[in-house]
Amino acid sequence: MEIAKPDIKFDVNEELFRKYWRILKLARTPTREEFRKIALVAAAGVLIVGLIGFLIYIGMIPLS
Repeated sequence: MEIAKPDIKFDVNEELFRKYWRILKLARTPTREEFRKIALVAAAGVLIVGLIGFLIYIGMIPLS
């Protein structure tokens, strides 16, 4: 019994490539202030999700 290999074709469309290239040309490196704001928001999100998970964990512990 032989396992058939999936038929994957990489058809790179030139128009799609040009669209992606245009977006990459518009992109720029964020300033230090922008980076700090993004990092602060991401850190706050991680802390909030972690706190919610911890509270759920504490709530699941049976009181003996």
